[in-house]
Amino acid sequence: MDKSASDTAGRPTRPRVGHIQFLNCVPLYWGLARTGALLDLELTKDTPEKLSAQLIRGDLDIGPVTLMEYLKHSDELVALPDIAVGCDGPVMSCVIVSQVPLEQLDGARVALGSTSRTSVRLAELLLADRHDVAPRYYTSAPDLALMMQEAQAGVLIGDAALRAYLHDGPRLGLEVHDLGLMWKEWTGLPFVFAVWAVRRDFLAREPETVRQVHEAFLASRDLSLEEVAKVAEQAARWEAFDSDTLQRYFTTLDFSLGAEQLTGIAEFARRVGFPPQARVELL
Repeated sequence: MDKSASDTAGRPTRPRVGHIQFLNCVPLYWGLARTGALLDLELTKDTPEKLSAQLIRGDLDIGPVTLMEYLKHSDELVALPDIAVGCDGPVMSCVIVSQVPLEQLDGARVALGSTSRTSVRLAELLLADRHDVAPRYYTSAPDLALMMQEAQAGVLIGDAALRAYLHDGPRLGLEVHDLGLMWKEWTGLPFVFAVWAVRRDFLAREPETVRQVHEAFLASRDLSLEEVAKVAEQAARWEAFDSDTLQRYFTTLDFSLGAEQLTGIAEFARRVGFPPQARVELL
């Protein structure tokens, strides 16, 4: 990658790029080290909501942004084509965990894991419009045991949700509802939780750098999915999931962003009340 960006003194600088520190983004970054592109990026790892805030503040140039935050700030951002974190059916790592059937949650306390506004908003939408319940929501740390002590149900994302989906929920006799599957059954559409976006001001200054970063991510994603068994085997060495489980998870996720995903995004935006001008614009 040509380090074409430069600071005020004219010295080459690396683009500031965000990285979600959840397992769901391992396939998007694993190949960067293999191709050498990682050396050309100033990488910041954090949760989805914190990375979204950094991108919107201008502390990052390019990075993942939750769908809700993109739609709120669509005038400042442009999405990179064909790269996202989503699903077309189950997602496994965005769930509602409940002690009772969802229809019994009207007026009940529901804990919202504090790491993703998009998953939280999707859960609220599904409970209100599909299950006709109005729980009493509150924000909680994404800790299932703590949630179940204080609430009838909880919304989790990321690695904590994956543990709940595969292990903790069934072990504790709890209902685990996959938000991606619920959306698919309700609308027939895929769901996108996060897109990769570039700030419009950075794009105007450094279009070639943006193109190269985009190509590096696509190459990383494609290499990771081609060698997904190897990616899962390596990830299993430091994660609490075996390689077969991780391979299943990585291939359940949908890392693409095309016409069908944009239709799903538009439907979600409409249902949660965004104006028509709040849409995902592709580079």
